[in-house]
Amino acid sequence: MDRIATSRARRWQGGARTAAPLGIAVALFGVAFGVLAQEAGLGPLPTLAMSLTTFAGSAQLAAVAVVDAGGGLAAAVGAAALLNSRYLPMGIAVAPVAEGGPLARVLGAQLMIDESWALAHTREGLDWWRLLGAGGVLYLAWALGTAAGLLAGQALADPAALGLDAAFPALFLGLLWPWLRRRRTAVVAALAGGIALVLTPVLPEGLPLLAAATVALLGLRGAR
Repeated sequence: MDRIATSRARRWQGGARTAAPLGIAVALFGVAFGVLAQEAGLGPLPTLAMSLTTFAGSAQLAAVAVVDAGGGLAAAVGAAALLNSRYLPMGIAVAPVAEGGPLARVLGAQLMIDESWALAHTREGLDWWRLLGAGGVLYLAWALGTAAGLLAGQALADPAALGLDAAFPALFLGLLWPWLRRRRTAVVAALAGGIALVLTPVLPEGLPLLAAATVALLGLRGAR
């Protein structure tokens, strides 16, 4: 049991250390979200509660944008759900390695975001404890960044002025790049990216990502 606990602790720490540099970018993104949510009239407590319970940057920004444009709750939730639909194939990949009882697995899955899912991969496959370590660090960075954005208010600029509009695509490309050495992964990534690119001008926000996630799911099924 001691060896198992030590192995889990090391894997958790490995995920946390790997995610630490990304935490800076995630915190800045959280700051921008806090500022934009406050400008949209969401209120400090609902904004912070949303970051603590949802933990999905792009989906939260989409929901705030809908509210700021005068949309209703259903439209905001729908936009966020469409953007988060990409987690379906990711969750299917994580499910076989998740450990613990039902509650532990549900709580652990809350820490599965794009970055933590990518960083959880090793030569042996997906590592549940690396995912928890990376996700925990990024969750803390997102929550603290949101709080800082709420405190800063109008003193800080929008995401584009902070450079986050370019930083995050570059971040995701950096996470994807090592996997492009595999032929199947490269083909699936190219197809998914092409489909999202073609559909973005003609479909509502979120649907192109859903289509791209479907391609990734088919690629996963083919690999198995």
